[in-house]
Amino acid sequence: MDWLKELLKKLGVEDSKIDGAIADAGKEIPKHFVPKSQYNEVSTAKQQAEKDVADRDKQIEDLSKTAGLSDDLKKQIDQLKTDNKTAKDKYDADLQQIKLDNAITAALTGKVHNEKHVTGLIDKEKLVIGDDGKVVGLEEQLKGLQTSDAYLFKTEDKGGGGGFKFKGTSLLDGKDQSKGEQGDEKVGSFGKQLAESTKGNEGLDTARESYFK
Repeated sequence: MDWLKELLKKLGVEDSKIDGAIADAGKEIPKHFVPKSQYNEVSTAKQQAEKDVADRDKQIEDLSKTAGLSDDLKKQIDQLKTDNKTAKDKYDADLQQIKLDNAITAALTGKVHNEKHVTGLIDKEKLVIGDDGKVVGLEEQLKGLQTSDAYLFKTEDKGGGGGFKFKGTSLLDGKDQSKGEQGDEKVGSFGKQLAESTKGNEGLDTARESYFK
């Protein structure tokens, strides 16, 4: 995150505090944003699936315009319709699975010791994607695991604001979390600027949300 390091330097943050601030940001960013490589991969798969469906629709339309259809041609059209429906159903199912996987990953990142192990304990058959796009049933299962297998989860430091805290410099309030004292005011100022800069990602969030609906 060289861009972040340069921004901190421009704000006058001491070099000794920059690495800690970048480390904290590196832990928080994956909780709120999908990696660009993952977004591109899903976007490419979506575009290809849509193209395949459109191509089949055109084939069906072209064949349907042919006068005096023979029995063989009618069978060919029926087969194309079946293949088209199968491809669309598979695409919809894959899209739902991607959304469930992303929701689980987002819910577990930074909160468990082994994401792969905890993911395997979640019964995906009981998860439902509501009309609003939210995954229903995930929170209840995670709470159940926290009760029955608490050792799987990292201990949260709920001092201060009650949220998940990391030791070291906080990017949001400009305080040294390990000492409880007021830190460099410029670091606090950076937190505000970083929050403002994330507004530039709203286009990506909108694109992602429209894709997953």
